[in-house]
Amino acid sequence: MVEISSNERNIEIIAPEEASLRDRLLAREDAEAKRMLRFLQMPDLSRTQGSPLHELIEHVIDIPEFKDFDVVLISEIVPAKESFDLFDFPKDHPARSRSDTYYVNDEYVLRTHTTVMWYYYLLSERVKEKMKDEAPIGVFCHGKVYRKDEIDRHHMNVFHQIDGLYLTRNDKKKITRLDLEAALVKIAQAALGPDIKYRFNDDSFPYTYDSIEMEIEKDGKWLEVLGGGIAQPSVLEKLGVDSKVWGGWAFGFGLERLAIISMELPDIRLLWSDDPRVKKQLKLGNKFREVSKYPPIIRDISFIVSNAFVPNNYFDLIRDLGGDLIEQVELKDKYENIEKFGEGKTSYTYRIVYRSNERTLVTEEVDKIQNDVYSETARQFGAELR
Repeated sequence: MVEISSNERNIEIIAPEEASLRDRLLAREDAEAKRMLRFLQMPDLSRTQGSPLHELIEHVIDIPEFKDFDVVLISEIVPAKESFDLFDFPKDHPARSRSDTYYVNDEYVLRTHTTVMWYYYLLSERVKEKMKDEAPIGVFCHGKVYRKDEIDRHHMNVFHQIDGLYLTRNDKKKITRLDLEAALVKIAQAALGPDIKYRFNDDSFPYTYDSIEMEIEKDGKWLEVLGGGIAQPSVLEKLGVDSKVWGGWAFGFGLERLAIISMELPDIRLLWSDDPRVKKQLKLGNKFREVSKYPPIIRDISFIVSNAFVPNNYFDLIRDLGGDLIEQVELKDKYENIEKFGEGKTSYTYRIVYRSNERTLVTEEVDKIQNDVYSETARQFGAELR
């Protein structure tokens, strides 16, 4: 790994293999490779001036108690082993599956969480030297992450996270859950305002213990916004940190969720909009007013396919073809009938909702996309259209 400090606080840690892995993706002709390249080329909204996600990051890293924290930029293509094994993910954890995670090859994935920064940061020479001096260390990492997911107004397969880690020597201060709660309160107040009502519940993460989730009250409902815990000694040991000497807290959360709550956004796609009527409203704490509610166009597709069919891969196909015009994909019907379809086959019916946030769609353009969905469903999944 090559470390570059752009200033005293910001650090970029480059994995030399990332460039060659991107080149290999460029040389491939399959849909999955083209999809991953497109995702990697999308802007990082947490580093885009004018984006509420960037505004959110600025609020967090400018909290006075975190003024000495580093801000690290790491690779977007990361080793699968360090993403999962290092962080004590169980062997059967869904995140390891190719139906949930984008595998560049058998050994590398598009990062599924920014927590992987522990690997890059704690093994860097800069941090090793700092720990030799017995100084506490704190770090933030934020940026795009990638997970295969269903399609609706609140989920995208490219989104943004921020992770934080704080470690100090146990003989100077033994970090407890109360220390973590205090840190999460500061973060939530910086993001959503000082008057929020909050509560903590027990939670579970593979790489922390005494783990908690933080909920805030919004319009009479409790919404989960942040999660964290005390750094798991087994993970620290794998990274060369003596857990008998060092301990601390860690947290992570999705930026879109807090931004949507803060602005009461009806659709996650609005965060990516170039419509000036939308962009001028995207400020934290500013309740979003719809510029216009364009009508949807709804199309159904039914097909019979092998039981090896993976819905998340199908959602990717629809997003590839329809892009930001896809508002939602809903499973309407699923059933097996051996007499009718044969052994090992299932019938699916999906409803696709097309809607633009910026203009009225015309039937002809939607029908063209829908025809492509028909043909690619048959070609890529060996489906029999009904």
